[in-house]
Amino acid sequence: MHFYIHSLPPFDRIIIPPPLTLPLLRVSAELRLPPVLTYSDDVLYNWRLNSTSNPDTLPTPSNLRCNTSFTSTNDEAEFYLVPARMELVGVEALDIMRSTMDELFVSDDIAVRRITEYLYQLVDVIQQLRTVLLDVKRGCDPQVFYHEIRPWFRGEDSQRGEKWIFDGIDQDPALLPPTELSGPSAGQSSLIHALDIFLGVDKYSHETDMTGNDAEALEVSQKHKSTFLKRMRLYMPRHHRAFLDHLSNTPRPLRDFVFSAASASPSTSDLFSLSSKINPSGKGSDGTNGMALLEAYNATVMALKELRDAHMIIVALYIIGPARHAQHEMSHLSSNNLATASNSGPGIDSDFVRKVGEEVSGENGTLKGTGGTDLVRFLKGVRDQTHGALMSL
Repeated sequence: MHFYIHSLPPFDRIIIPPPLTLPLLRVSAELRLPPVLTYSDDVLYNWRLNSTSNPDTLPTPSNLRCNTSFTSTNDEAEFYLVPARMELVGVEALDIMRSTMDELFVSDDIAVRRITEYLYQLVDVIQQLRTVLLDVKRGCDPQVFYHEIRPWFRGEDSQRGEKWIFDGIDQDPALLPPTELSGPSAGQSSLIHALDIFLGVDKYSHETDMTGNDAEALEVSQKHKSTFLKRMRLYMPRHHRAFLDHLSNTPRPLRDFVFSAASASPSTSDLFSLSSKINPSGKGSDGTNGMALLEAYNATVMALKELRDAHMIIVALYIIGPARHAQHEMSHLSSNNLATASNSGPGIDSDFVRKVGEEVSGENGTLKGTGGTDLVRFLKGVRDQTHGALMSL
């Protein structure tokens, strides 16, 4: 379907013919997923072991290969494989979460010390995720990604005013018109959602780009981020959604436990002087286990914030920079050049008339993500939300 849509002439209406509409909508309804390309399609289900691997070999970051791509380029394969490697590293994070939740049901002093150790282990895993993410620069060229790859997997939300019409849907009374047609997004990674929920980050937001006492604007912004991230769960495999719901409804949230344990510590008046007494394993002395747990929790939140910093670096390199450059080039084209550009090859972002208009729009040059968000503002808000989850007494 994406091949068909993004191969249409730039100004044609997007009408998806019945031979695509009917089977796609039927399968999507069975899977309870939107009929559009998702993160799970590009990443979770789009890998195989390399040809030299034994069939019984477990997947590792070094033996994964990409199954399907739009361009058959190594750049596109690496763009999918990098998050796949991150998901593989994230398996250890899920194990740590499970062990931590077991200890939360015990909630004694030994549990406090063990959870402290688990959180420092989680710091290491999140730092590995950051390293893997930044490694995308080694195998995927930003210009190739922006101009040749990204246009193929845009969803309806990232195309201004262009609705996808599913022709033939009236032939099957059981089918409903699709309402969720965002393109694949990192916001659809259940691993990152799980980290947010586990740490309680999803419930805190203190944006730094707001000025004055504009509480109403802050509330609207927070609601928008929350709504968008909840919407992104609709694009996840249903078992992943069920897991996140389970994680959200735990009767013993980690953040509450950390606060209670730290509050019960005999010395809570000076975090900075106390932190020097805590060894790296998180095992304190003189009744400081609760404060050691707090230090470990904050270290984990900071690691997650730094992961989001890295994500913003990648977005700046792969989307913001090329988009601004394309907009600048477009502003210097004559009307004849624009006419020539509008007839360029299908799916290529040198089609400035259509593609750049989708990327950079409005008086303020709002940059839109594949999920249709104000990309820069949204990412900064989520990053600041993570930083806002740091806890003090």
